[in-house]
Amino acid sequence: MGTLFFAASLTPTLLPRTFLTQGVLSGCSLAAGYGIGVFGVWLWDYMELVQLTGRFLRVVKLAAATGCAIVAIISLSQMAQWQNSIRELMKLEPVDTVHPLEVSLIALTVFAILIALARLFRLTLRFVATSVNRFLPGRVSNVIGVIAAVALFWSVINGVLFRAVLHVAEASFREYDAMIELETPPPTDPLKTGSNASLLAWDKLGRAGREFISSGPTREDISTLSGRRALEPIRAYVGLRSAATPERRAKLALEELKRVGGFERSVLIVVTPTGTGWVDPAAIDSVEYLHDGDVASVALQYSYLASWLYLLVDPGYGAEVARAVFKEIYGYWTTLPRGNRPRLYLHGISLGATNSEQSTDLIEVMGDPFDGALWSGPPYSSRLWRWLTDHRNPGSPAWLPRFRDGSFVRFMNQHGEAAEPPGPNAPWGPVRIVYLQYASDPATFFDYRSLYREPDWMQPPRGPDVSPQLRWYPVVTLFQLMLDMFMATEAPIGYGHVYDPAHYIDAWIEVTDVRDWALEGITRLKQHLSKPQSAAAIGPTPSAAGTLE
Repeated sequence: MGTLFFAASLTPTLLPRTFLTQGVLSGCSLAAGYGIGVFGVWLWDYMELVQLTGRFLRVVKLAAATGCAIVAIISLSQMAQWQNSIRELMKLEPVDTVHPLEVSLIALTVFAILIALARLFRLTLRFVATSVNRFLPGRVSNVIGVIAAVALFWSVINGVLFRAVLHVAEASFREYDAMIELETPPPTDPLKTGSNASLLAWDKLGRAGREFISSGPTREDISTLSGRRALEPIRAYVGLRSAATPERRAKLALEELKRVGGFERSVLIVVTPTGTGWVDPAAIDSVEYLHDGDVASVALQYSYLASWLYLLVDPGYGAEVARAVFKEIYGYWTTLPRGNRPRLYLHGISLGATNSEQSTDLIEVMGDPFDGALWSGPPYSSRLWRWLTDHRNPGSPAWLPRFRDGSFVRFMNQHGEAAEPPGPNAPWGPVRIVYLQYASDPATFFDYRSLYREPDWMQPPRGPDVSPQLRWYPVVTLFQLMLDMFMATEAPIGYGHVYDPAHYIDAWIEVTDVRDWALEGITRLKQHLSKPQSAAAIGPTPSAAGTLE
């Protein structure tokens, strides 16, 4: 069982792997298979079934060992081909070798560590059970031993190791967030957040906020590319240090947006950032170009931590902050005359998409709905995305669903949107919602149920960026997807969890109903924005570039 799990772990999933990550994955899979095999042997013995003995047992063991060696060697020899099946789709250079010897050594090391921990657990269980057995019956003692061992190990892992790691991580992210970059001085333009005229101090915006305010195209950049008159885009940002509560920070966001004239623009976007407060420049830059700078955007930071750490600490707080800012912005927006107010949109990537989904519901806004939303890379835990995907039209793939007539929500990937009956030009309703997602994004298509069943997105036809050699294996596929989750931002741009500005352009055209750009102008804009990007899809972190946000 251990060898079969080891061999299965070498097969491709969504993203390419290094020999180090492959070795760790294979070691965990080997240990899991071995553990299941040991449990099977115990169960066989417990049920008092026939046991093999003598020479026949030795022959069976020799045959099993030979079979295991053959399976392992064949699988290791195929590993490069399997990895190249992903790299080819992502336009990466093929590899000649994936270092099978190093992979095997790392896997055996990880396997030995995990087995040692398992045996330590068993020794703890036996010690407790033996001690209790002096006073209680044997089976009761065994149950108490299991409970005590689990409680002890869980308290050590959760109460000591996890808290220590979390404390160090939070301190690191907090210090990184507060660090003032010499290359980004406070803006001198009074209409910029963080300037002397602003309601928000530059040093309280946080690193991601200062990056958001100081970056992006200027009026001159936009006009030069489009050849048309442009406005200076408006960006407002409220850092976590700017006020003590979400409500106060939301009020600051509203007042700052009013101060800089955000409600006088044609398009207003409420952005929910990722865990660190990072806003994807690919998303905002593209919409500012498309609307000639006549765009205002506002965002609130709700955490210092990377999203995957934040989810372990306070997963509901981000949605609470998103609801607070939407309530303030939407409440004021509805007081403005309908013919003299901006079109209101929501945006978020990754964890920001999940929290943005929860910032409102359709019942609250039915009388005066906002205009639409663009949510990119929605995580598997996004409730609205999950419901829409599960209730997609029969015959449409899970990686690019079609939902009813497409008048309310549509899904897009690198190659555009799913065709909606009666065709790709089907009319939109009053609210336009678009999900931008890649079939190779493990943040979106990770599923705990892959432990015991094949996910829908693996069913044919496959996504254009998913290896045709990918196969589902119980338990192992879950481990593979967990590793892919942590490596999601290491993919090349336009794959995995790294979203290409060119794909944002197509999505924003649908959401905001852009009609005044010629095809050649859109092509030129895509080429301009698709130059090599320095930031990953979830933004920089102080210590974990390969983990989600």
